[in-house]
Amino acid sequence: MSFNISDYLQVFRSRRIAVILLLGFSSGLPLALTGGTVQAWMATAGVDLRTIGMVLLAGLPYTVKFLWSPFMDRFVPPWFGRRRGWIIITQLGLMTGIAFMAFGTPASDPWFLAGLALITAFCSASQDIVVDAYRTDVLREQERGIGAAVFVMGYRIAMLVSGALALILSDLIGWRNTYLLMAGLMSVGMIAAIFGPEPEKAVVPPRDLQEAVWGPLKDLLTRNKAVYFLLLIVLYKLCDAYAGAMLTPFLIRGIGFTPTDVGTINKLLGLVSLIVGALFGGALMVRLGLYRSLMVFGILQAVSILSFMVLAWTGKNYGMLAFAVALENLTGGMGTAAFVSLLMTICNQRFSATQYALLSSLAALGRTFIAPTSGYIVSYVGWANYFLIATLTALPGLWLLWRLRFEISGLKNGDS
Repeated sequence: MSFNISDYLQVFRSRRIAVILLLGFSSGLPLALTGGTVQAWMATAGVDLRTIGMVLLAGLPYTVKFLWSPFMDRFVPPWFGRRRGWIIITQLGLMTGIAFMAFGTPASDPWFLAGLALITAFCSASQDIVVDAYRTDVLREQERGIGAAVFVMGYRIAMLVSGALALILSDLIGWRNTYLLMAGLMSVGMIAAIFGPEPEKAVVPPRDLQEAVWGPLKDLLTRNKAVYFLLLIVLYKLCDAYAGAMLTPFLIRGIGFTPTDVGTINKLLGLVSLIVGALFGGALMVRLGLYRSLMVFGILQAVSILSFMVLAWTGKNYGMLAFAVALENLTGGMGTAAFVSLLMTICNQRFSATQYALLSSLAALGRTFIAPTSGYIVSYVGWANYFLIATLTALPGLWLLWRLRFEISGLKNGDS
């Protein structure tokens, strides 16, 4: 097969890709505003640390969003279709919630602001449900990899805007004006939803709520080799989660880098590398296809973790730190593009809101239940061996991927 650069660039000219990029921005914007940024606001207002810590409960809707996703599969708003209609409704809720937060007074009534943050986070999690479903439904097969990549890029840029930039703006224009500005920025995603295309394939929604709740589960569990696919989703990104769980303590306490070093090299260079890797991986998927992309990128993201083992051997070395951070995030971004594409391909478009929410929650199991053991492992085996073990955790997922190579190569939406 001859190399043709137009094969890689053609997908970037899609109107659907542009819409997904803007929706990625609108999905990423509320996360910091209901988490780290509102905590910073409370801290500057002198709120008690115990109260500030409780604000983290505002993140709960993101964890349990699958509970109300069937509602968004079943019911169709009277305007803009089943997906875009719900996107606009949730974005209106977000714009209102963030604007109301602007008039909060953390010094005198921190719990009122925390309540607004929880409501806004619920709207944000709801937006994530339906944006994931829309992305699954609207992207063509050859666009899924790059669609996942540009979504990640938009999401990460928005997190910078609502995180680091919002903190800077708070010193210049005050917290109220900063939050009002962020509320106005939600119009970016609203414009994208209004002018975005409808999915090319007409889909009949579930007949009732009972089908919307149980239909997605039945559809997933009755497929060929369903258990293998579900295990693959848990295991594919496990090595990334395991290595990342102790990366910051490793760099600061294990090697001796300063927090400034970690912030500038690990966070900033890591972000740029992640975006580049996702875009590069998404473009390569046009040529490689889903299975080969998952295998090649999965091997690369596992091997890249060994660079931190080398850093543990060499000690404090800025060049090695930059190399390890860039390589790990570059390959991690490539793996993310392929993995999100797999999730989209597995979903049945009738139930894509619920199935994507369930599958993404399943993917987080490794990070939630296995990563917390990382501190104990480090204390027993040391840093270098820890990163070797993190690399080896990729092997079960790669073995499962190889076992499913024929099924993945033949996947269409909702067919496994």
